This record gives sequence, structure tokens and C-alpha cells, in this order.
Amino acid sequence: MKAKLLERRKPFDKSFISAIHNYPHFLNIWHYHPELELVCMVKSTGTRFVGDSILPFSEGELVLIGENVPHMWQNDKPYFEKESGLTAESITLHFRKDFAGEGSLDIPEMIQIKSLFERASQGILFTGTLKESAKEKMLAIHHAEGFQRWVGLMQLLQELSEETDFRYLSSKGFQHPKEKNGDSRIDKVYSFTFNNFHRNITLEEVADLANLNPTAFCRFFKKNTKKNYSKFLNEIRIGYACKLLLEEKMNISEIGYESGFNNLSNFNRQFKSSMGLSPTEYLAKHQP
Repeated sequence: MKAKLLERRKPFDKSFISAIHNYPHFLNIWHYHPELELVCMVKSTGTRFVGDSILPFSEGELVLIGENVPHMWQNDKPYFEKESGLTAESITLHFRKDFAGEGSLDIPEMIQIKSLFERASQGILFTGTLKESAKEKMLAIHHAEGFQRWVGLMQLLQELSEETDFRYLSSKGFQHPKEKNGDSRIDKVYSFTFNNFHRNITLEEVADLANLNPTAFCRFFKKNTKKNYSKFLNEIRIGYACKLLLEEKMNISEIGYESGFNNLSNFNRQFKSSMGLSPTEYLAKHQP
């Protein structure tokens, strides 16, 4: 699952792109782009991949993704069945950080928005009441013309920059290579891990992808991601386990094995270390 660079062409008479999507399911493309992306999930469920975060998504969520952060919304299996009647609907805004003009982020009045753009490098999930009004504001921006369209986005970004109810999605250590060919040793390791985290992965196996011996690979990975590979792998597995727990289709033991842990005690220990709760406590906290 190598990240693909997606290039967008904005209309010549507009400074940013807005769109309303209504598909049977979202495209399963692990991708990145130089634009920041604000997404309001109107109607859909599945798994959200942002950087090294793998978590379930549902209707009503509002997410801001920074420039060049790889991401993907993957719908649940029923969305891909013929005549399911399900739809994946969202409102999105794509904009460059300098959409307001070159140097605009350096003026005093833009300090909070500049900080928001920097924080978006981890992906931001807004959890407060603002997400409820953001949908209507994004619709209004999409249908507006001229100056009102630009003003609408600026006002929404200011509100987002002041919002305190949010959480980061991807870890600080996650770094995506931005080479033109979209390929590197780190990129290969990320792609391999996302595709194989559910099974046993040996250090020798992943080091070979980077053409390094295990010791050199550990140094290389820590230098580039600010964390060791086992921590990175466990974070992905725990994120996937959270999704399975909320789906309530498997018992905890099955979820542990499905997520790549070879025994229940190790799964429980790693889960509590990462989430601060046991799998049972996590499930109880998130049940309606």
C-alpha cells in the first residue's frame, strides 16, 4: 500500500477546491497531496488511515489533514456488495497553506491559523460541538461565490484554530517521505507494515526491505521516525484492534490474534500501555 501522490487542479477563478461526494463507497487509495484537507463525514462507516493511525470512522466526524500526510478512508465490506443500498457521502475542502496569498501566514492576525496548519501534520479529529455546525458552514462555502466563499473558509479556519475539543490522530514521530517518485526505504517499510501487521513480522524481514542488517535498520528507523519499529508496529495493531472492538463481532481473544498479537496476555499488556485502558474497559467506555 504505497502512498500515491494525487495532484488536483483548482479552478482558475477560485483559490481552493470544495466538493460534495456521494459514492457507493470511497476509493481505497492510500494517498497524499500538497493541499490540506478538511473532511466532514456526512454518511459512511469504515476504517480511517491517517499517518500511522488506524481507527474506525463514522457519520458526523470532522477531520483536518495536513499537507503531504498520507491518508485513506476505507469503507466496511457491506459497502462493496452489489445492491447494498449504502452510500458514502462527505463534504471536503482542499486548500494550500498559502491559499490566502504568499506570506499571508506571517501576518499577526493569522498566527492561530498558522498554528492550526502546523498541528494538522498529525491529523486532527474535532470532537466538540463545532463539528455539528461545520457541516452547514462547509455546505455554504461550497455554494458561495467570489469573496463570500473566501471569507467563509477564513472564518471556519479561525473557529477551528480556537477549538479545544479535539485529538491528534497520527503520532508526532510519523514522517512521510516527500520525494518526487513517492518511494524510499521508509515508504516501503510503512507500506509493508500496513499490509502485514496482522501476522508475525520478524526484524530480519523488515530490515531486508531497507537493504540493511537488523542493527542498522533499528538505528535507521529510529532516526527517521523518532520511535523504534516494534512501537510503530504495535500502535498500528492497537489501532486496528480498537476498530474490531467497536464492531463487536469478535471476542477479545479473537481480536488480539486478528490484530497480530500471538497471545492474549501480550495483547492486553500492549493495549493498556497504548490506550491507558484494558480492551474490556475500552469497550465499556465506548458503548452507547
